[in-house]
Amino acid sequence: MQNEQEHNIILDSIVDGVFTIDMDFKITSINRAGAEILGISKGEAVGKFCFEIFHANICEHSCALKETIDSGENIINKTIYIVNSKGDRVPISVSTALLKNEKGNVIGGVETFRDITDIETLRKEIEAKYLFNDIVTKSKKMLELFDILPDIAQSDSSVLIEGPTGTGKELIARAVHSQSARNKKPFIAVNCAAVPDNLLESELFGYRAGAFTDAKKDKPGRISLAEGGSLFLDEIGELSPALQVKLLRFLQEKEYEPLGSTGTVKANVRIIAATNKDITAGIAEKSFREDLYYRLNVINIKLQPLSERREDIPLLIKHFIKKYNALKGKHIEGVSDEVMNVLMDYDYPGNIRELENIIEHAFVLCRDAYILRGHLPQHLRGEDVNVASKMTLSEMERVYINAALEKNAGNRSKAAADLGIDASTLWRKMKKYKIKV
Repeated sequence: MQNEQEHNIILDSIVDGVFTIDMDFKITSINRAGAEILGISKGEAVGKFCFEIFHANICEHSCALKETIDSGENIINKTIYIVNSKGDRVPISVSTALLKNEKGNVIGGVETFRDITDIETLRKEIEAKYLFNDIVTKSKKMLELFDILPDIAQSDSSVLIEGPTGTGKELIARAVHSQSARNKKPFIAVNCAAVPDNLLESELFGYRAGAFTDAKKDKPGRISLAEGGSLFLDEIGELSPALQVKLLRFLQEKEYEPLGSTGTVKANVRIIAATNKDITAGIAEKSFREDLYYRLNVINIKLQPLSERREDIPLLIKHFIKKYNALKGKHIEGVSDEVMNVLMDYDYPGNIRELENIIEHAFVLCRDAYILRGHLPQHLRGEDVNVASKMTLSEMERVYINAALEKNAGNRSKAAADLGIDASTLWRKMKKYKIKV
């Protein structure tokens, strides 16, 4: 009895919360700090199942104590959230260990936990410094860009954003628009490489009724739709020489002629362009006009590939996990240490977009609290891991459809041929799994 009292006195002197459970996961003891953090009395806890008292975000799918009892391995300082008796969401750090009797047999488990609200508040303040208009970074060069982006936005000059595919050029363009005086007006985006050249002119400048056979009525172009706002021209390096001349005139005169029109139309639109090509090489090869380049390149922004800003990878992983938890209704906590090492070492030819695709792929396969190596795409997980046996037929089908579409750049006919199914069947399955090209 005296030993038990001494034991309780020692536990109550500890500032961390501590509780123990038996093999039925019923609480056998709890200290004063633990009861205070949970907002209950000791008497309310003892004898109850731990999940009845300890309302944590991991209780349903990845209980830390169950993991320790099943594996025999301790958990150290895992950050989770609980909801206390007042309904407040409290961030805590938990550690777990096995309880054994004098014969060495496991008789339960012990969990220690501490309130880390102050630490989490500080962490969020620090992370907020790395988030700007949905752009996540702690790269020195990107943070320097954030500092001058409001000045760029307010200048109203043309902007040329250069960087490899998947580095977030459109996000930067939207940030420039949202920080500018034009932010209440439209932001209109056009991918110059995605629209056939013979249609791009009418797409940009619009047309008048009768301009060609099917032109039954006037149609406004993207420039007209962007009136007062910003027009984002992605992959500007793909413009034909003829369209380059027309765009140059618009930049110089702030006016244009819709197809079939006999007069000019004035427009108040800011041009933000982007390219993954070396425009100066195009100028040297006479495929891109030098005068248009200088009109577009009043302000130049260069974005680094992800391989040159690896410090952003953990931030981006966390950002995408949060995004896909919300989109897919899952509760994935993060990635394993092994996966983090794999993702930190990878070169990302597809940059940030490829990293997001990797996380989305993992979400399809992951049924655990943490993304493991077996949930990664094949080229990242190695030959020795086989997760197909853990997948449902629907999950496998969705993965293969996404892979075929990605391989064929979204072309459904080619993807269907690769999969050995009819294009109409592929379309139905895409609707079933809510797959968008």
